[in-house]
This record gives sequence, structure tokens and C-alpha cells, in this order.
Amino acid sequence: MKVEIWSDIMCPFCYIGKKNFEKALLELSFKNHIEVEWKSFQLDPTLDPSETITTNEYFKSKKGASAEQAMQMTSQVTSMGKSSGINFNFETALITNTYKAHQLLHLGKKYDKSNEMEERLFKAHFIEGKNIGDFIVLTEIGQSLGISQEKI
Repeated sequence: MKVEIWSDIMCPFCYIGKKNFEKALLELSFKNHIEVEWKSFQLDPTLDPSETITTNEYFKSKKGASAEQAMQMTSQVTSMGKSSGINFNFETALITNTYKAHQLLHLGKKYDKSNEMEERLFKAHFIEGKNIGDFIVLTEIGQSLGISQEKI
């Protein structure tokens, strides 16, 4: 069975869904017969790839949320993440254009590393506060999964 998952690296609900999906797979007797294919979907392709802003600033500027509303939104998602085993760090998460990160994810497919790549990208963005639009950061992530700098 093939499961296609459309996702953006800066979508916290996608990360929560990934963790919940993986937990559900563990319960299936036919889990070894399931192929997962990660597909790319940019939540906001209008973002400038050379700029980053914090999550709260993004909610305020792009969604029109007040500072209090932005904090409430991230607080609620943080609680949801904890129940899935994710410790979101929205204070350091940098919002940027994710096109280059999606390119790296697709490169990971060629090396049968797409699930690991998706996890590393989510972790870099949501937990480590890394700029997933930065080529150096993406190169480090790719190399950590055994892909050469030349291929990246």
C-alpha cells in the first residue's frame, strides 16, 4: 500500500500528523508493506527566501493576529505536540521560504532517506531553530544522512 503525504516543513500540524501516523503504523500487522511518499506543499510560497521572521511575527504580519493571539496559537500547538512526543520551540523557530528544503527532501528520495529527511527538517525547524532555507544548514542536514555535499 502506498501512502502519499502532502506536507510543508514549517507546518506544525504536519509534524504532529507524522508522529501520530508513525505510532499508528507500529500497530499494524502489515506495516512492512506500506510505502510512504512525502509530497511537497508550500504553505506560503510568497515568503522571501533570503529573510526569516519568528513564528509570532509571522502570525502578526501575515495573519493579522495580535501578539496575544499569536502566543495563544503557539501555546495550543505546543500542547498538541507534547501529546505526540514533540517539544516545539516556537520562540526560536524561523519562518522562511521552504522551497530549498523541499528540494532537499526530494533529493533524499533518491537515497531512500525521505522519511529521515522529513524528520530532520522538522526537527531543525521546530526544535533547533535552524533556518531551513539556508543552504549551509540544508547541506549539514543532507550530509548527516549520508548524502555528499556535491549531490546536495
